[in-house]
Amino acid sequence: MAILKSYYQEVYRSPVVRLDGYSGRHGLPASILAYLDFGGATGTSKDGLAETMLAFATERGALKPGMPVVEASSGSFGAALAVSCATTGHPCILVVPSSLPIARRQRLQELGARIVVCSSGGRRAMDRIAEDTARRYGGYFTHYFSNDDNPEYHRRVTGPQILKAAGETIDAIVIGVGSGGTVTGVAEYIKAWNSMIRIVAVEPAECAAISGGMIGQHGIAGIGPGFVPENYNPYVVDTVLTVTTADAERAAREVLFFDGVPACTSAGATLAAAVQLVGAGKAKRPLCVFAGRKMYE
Repeated sequence: MAILKSYYQEVYRSPVVRLDGYSGRHGLPASILAYLDFGGATGTSKDGLAETMLAFATERGALKPGMPVVEASSGSFGAALAVSCATTGHPCILVVPSSLPIARRQRLQELGARIVVCSSGGRRAMDRIAEDTARRYGGYFTHYFSNDDNPEYHRRVTGPQILKAAGETIDAIVIGVGSGGTVTGVAEYIKAWNSMIRIVAVEPAECAAISGGMIGQHGIAGIGPGFVPENYNPYVVDTVLTVTTADAERAAREVLFFDGVPACTSAGATLAAAVQLVGAGKAKRPLCVFAGRKMYE
């Protein structure tokens, strides 16, 4: 076994696995595949994304040594960014809504982030405060909902890895939509090589902004921000499916019990969507992108 120079080398080695147990449970003719993109420090796909976005900004001179990094995020990207900033010597400032539970704020602070509380939880208000904060402290605002560095990471890493591992065996890729970076980057790369692979975007049924449905509260962390993100490219998406929080949670439990994969709820949403897809006759051999794992401590 080789000695790695950095733990981030392991982050980029996301395996593709067959979910025989879950697929058999649902009577599918072939096993669903899963791309397990959660090997990093915080257990989500955002670990590799955050580290690479900082590297991209450094390469083009936008991020200088020791410069603060600012983002409006209280979720998985904020946590991953805090860790990446700590390992690269950048102070991390996260703008979070006042509704964020104290325990979650404390966890982000434990990861090294400085917290700025926004009285409004609206995206525009939080982005505005993040921009003002970056300006005040001479920092760099990553702005991952609209920054093309986000999908570019997936064009360079996620898309090529999926194509290499399973491109000849799959007919669909199922991806949950949060910032839109994963589905856009993967789809743009995959479609350039094989336009016949169906790209499926997944969002919560309770908060279906892309589908033009209702915008409400849901329990699928990591997807369904309540608006259509700038990084979402609808022209490379073939199908949009919605999944309820209950169905996503059930799928995540089932894949743990039947395949031993500790999928988070958003990963469960992609599984439930894949079953819908196969049932409708739109795919026979889908691959789901698991963007996070459920943590058991």
